[in-house]
Amino acid sequence: MIVIADGGSTKTNWCLINEAGRKIHFNTEGYNPYFSDSDYIESSLKSSLPDHLEADKLTEVYYYGAGCSTDAKRKIVEDAMQRVFVNAKINIGHDLLASCRALLGDNEGFAAILGTGTNTCLYDGNDITLNIDSLGYFLGDEGSGGFMGKRILADYMKGYMPKGLRESFYDNYALTNEDILDHIYNKPLPNRFCASFSKFIYDFKENYEDYTNSVVDYGFTAFFENLVVHYPNYKNYELNCVGSVGYSFRDILSLVADRYEMGVGKIIRSPIDDLVDYHLSKK
Repeated sequence: MIVIADGGSTKTNWCLINEAGRKIHFNTEGYNPYFSDSDYIESSLKSSLPDHLEADKLTEVYYYGAGCSTDAKRKIVEDAMQRVFVNAKINIGHDLLASCRALLGDNEGFAAILGTGTNTCLYDGNDITLNIDSLGYFLGDEGSGGFMGKRILADYMKGYMPKGLRESFYDNYALTNEDILDHIYNKPLPNRFCASFSKFIYDFKENYEDYTNSVVDYGFTAFFENLVVHYPNYKNYELNCVGSVGYSFRDILSLVADRYEMGVGKIIRSPIDDLVDYHLSKK
């Protein structure tokens, strides 16, 4: 039995392929080694894996995760996985490579992640050839849920949000300015906290279209200005994208891409199905 996983900072999508070739999907929380250590990942996995999954019978694990971009960070996840899947060969890769394989397969092109965080690259059909670092939650991640969430929170706290929408925000979350600052500066996983508010603008986009569209356009414009346009000959590629933010706001993403004279290719919410197909094709 093998298991393939695509892990973002918020959620991990898993697919178990059993001895009969049946695909069994399940989810756990996301595990970013910049925010979670091996002990935490191990504990979370043991408490959230399905009861029917016999972890000791797995032979291979292919895990692609947010933050798994260096040997040291991959080791954090690998150590945790080896403690849980004791008899399996553990293969840890970056979530950006998973996106490339899901979006492009064996073809070259441009691939991006627009979810809790942001990432981009050029791919040659086998591996990533150029990656401009998005610099993460504190310094970058333009276009991500975290980036847009910070803008929403700032507008709410400063009183820039439309009055009716500001009231709806409080009705939904009952957060004071002090609560928000405490979450961001004193509590774990501030990136996930900020990114959660991208759903708020999606839920209220019809009633407050001018404001919500401006926030999303602002995020995607920053994504292009700070990342995409710095790739050589970027206009020669199509924008292929994975992630809940890119998928949910794909209409605005397409408009911004057009503004920068870049065609749009494949935009999907999650890479897991295409990623499974990729691995099965290699067996």
